[in-house]
Amino acid sequence: MALGVALSACSPTFDWRTIMNNDNGYTVDFPAKPGNDQRAVQIDGAPMQMAMQTAEAGNAVFAVGTVMLPDDHEVTQRAALDFLRDGLARNVGAAPDAHAVQIPLAAGGKVPGLEMKLSGEAGSQHEMRTVYARLAARGRHVYQAAIIASKPLPQEQVDQFFSSFQLY
Repeated sequence: MALGVALSACSPTFDWRTIMNNDNGYTVDFPAKPGNDQRAVQIDGAPMQMAMQTAEAGNAVFAVGTVMLPDDHEVTQRAALDFLRDGLARNVGAAPDAHAVQIPLAAGGKVPGLEMKLSGEAGSQHEMRTVYARLAARGRHVYQAAIIASKPLPQEQVDQFFSSFQLY
C-alpha cells in the first residue's frame, strides 16, 4: 500500500499533449485531455458563438476560447477583444489591465495580442483566483487562451501553455 501511495504521489499532475484545432485555427499544449463546449455571447449587441476547449490540471483550468466574428474588420475585432479582456477582469473583480504581446503563427511570424495576469475574488464563495490570459485577433476569429488557478502556478507551467499557443 505504501508503494501505491508513493507511486501516486509521483504521477504527473501535468500530462502535456499538443492539440491542433483545425476548425478554429490554433494549436496549443494542454496539461490533460481537453473537453469541448460552446456558448452564446453578446458582443456590442450582436449574438456570437464562443467555442471552448478546456482541461483541468493541478489547481487550474486551462482554456482556449474562440469567437467567430461576422467579419474581419478591425473595429469588430477590437470590440471582441475588449469584451473578452473586460469579462476576464470582471470575473475576479480586477481592473482590465493588459499589455501588448506577440502571438506566434504556426507558419512563422507573429500577430499583436494582449497579455494579462489578474488576481481577485471569484464566484459566489469569493475564492481567490489568479487569471493568466493572452488575447489575439486573426481574420474572423478572436482568441482567448487563459489559465484560471486557485493559487499561482509555477512559471514553467504557464510558459508551457502560452509558448505553445500558435495561430494558423
